[in-house]
Amino acid sequence: MSEFVYLYRGPATPPGSPQQMQERLQRWSAWFKEVEKMGHLVNLGHPLEQTGGGVVKDRSGNLSDGPYAETKDIVLGFSIIKAKDLQEAAKLVKGHPIFDQGGLIEVRPIKSM
Repeated sequence: MSEFVYLYRGPATPPGSPQQMQERLQRWSAWFKEVEKMGHLVNLGHPLEQTGGGVVKDRSGNLSDGPYAETKDIVLGFSIIKAKDLQEAAKLVKGHPIFDQGGLIEVRPIKSM
């Protein structure tokens, strides 16, 4: 089995009511539990802050914005899973609740070192 990173991309979902936030959290938790039960979850990962980041483009260490062309390009968080190949890793995202929010999941293989 190989490891893959899921990069969750999309517009930041507005907080909504406490009930809506709780429902979203429950859907995400249920999806993660299912993937874990199947033996594919390596690291649950974490959501990323939507402010306070940037890109270092050279050795100066200075942060700059972007290069984000659109809001949908923002990485909201990540997880690490294991699968036999890229196709299986892609199929595992079926039913993920991020699609209900207009987001997408970038699936990338992690290179073994």
